[in-house]
Amino acid sequence: MADALRAEAVGDDVTFVVNRNINFTDVCINTCLFCAFANREGYLSSVEDVAEEARCAARDGATEVCIQGGLHPDLFLEYYVAIVRAVRKAAPNIHIHAFSPQEVVHAARQTGEDVEAVLKELQRAGLGSMPGTAAEVLVDYVRKEVCPEKLGTAEWLNVVRSAHEQGIPTTCTMLYGIGEGWDERLEHLYLLRDLQEETGGFTEFVPLSFISPNTPLFRERGIKSPGTAADLLMVAAARLVLHPLIPNIQVSWVKLGRGTAAKALDWGGNDLGGTLGAENITRLAGGRNGQAMSAESLAALAREAGRRPIRRDTLYRHLSVVESSS
Repeated sequence: MADALRAEAVGDDVTFVVNRNINFTDVCINTCLFCAFANREGYLSSVEDVAEEARCAARDGATEVCIQGGLHPDLFLEYYVAIVRAVRKAAPNIHIHAFSPQEVVHAARQTGEDVEAVLKELQRAGLGSMPGTAAEVLVDYVRKEVCPEKLGTAEWLNVVRSAHEQGIPTTCTMLYGIGEGWDERLEHLYLLRDLQEETGGFTEFVPLSFISPNTPLFRERGIKSPGTAADLLMVAAARLVLHPLIPNIQVSWVKLGRGTAAKALDWGGNDLGGTLGAENITRLAGGRNGQAMSAESLAALAREAGRRPIRRDTLYRHLSVVESSS
């Protein structure tokens, strides 16, 4: 059923974006139990270094930089705005997809501004869209168990609503397998569906499978990664609940691996995410699927699933059909 709805919504095209991930700091005041990235090295990139990474990404053909980091106690709104301005200057044509709702709230709290003012400043500086991360599972009793310092469900929804109202599109995500059940997963999906019906600002939904080996959640509570069956069912459930309001369901090759990602294209998925270039969050949690995949490899994966590979931009505008090199 999910596969039929996928065909109805987007046909047989499988999309992906050529992008570069930039994680500017691993310093974080939160202690989320599913995270193995925070405070590992204690680094903070300079604004100039972030801009140089973006310049190199654009030189290599990327159309997007995805910029996120930990909640550094010494960073204020000025740093976030300076990053966006510097990237815009270094790579004038690249799309800046940056800062989760949690980072927006952090910048607001640090600076004494409200969320709307922070969003306006970032948008004026050149922000193009936001990743809808930090959602985890949008059920407060789950959040209190695994990420108690993080913003609550209502606050996450309000930040995203504010972004959409200001014309800043966002993705939406779910980190599943962190101790919740299907009731909580469905509640999360219904909240996203309702918000999309209200604002229309979500470009895609990305189910993110919990990667367990190096995390406190595994060490302290024995919670393991969900497994292939749950991964495929999550993609299908997302398609069923979110159809037709969110037409793009992304399958994360860095979380699922090449084989399961290809299978998920028959379970309602239609997008393979990005080339990434670097990926630290999953890798440090114990992921073994690499940090980068070339456009050619993503296109080959789509073809192996019997689909037509399309290179897209961040907002799902099709840029080109990727022809086979053989």
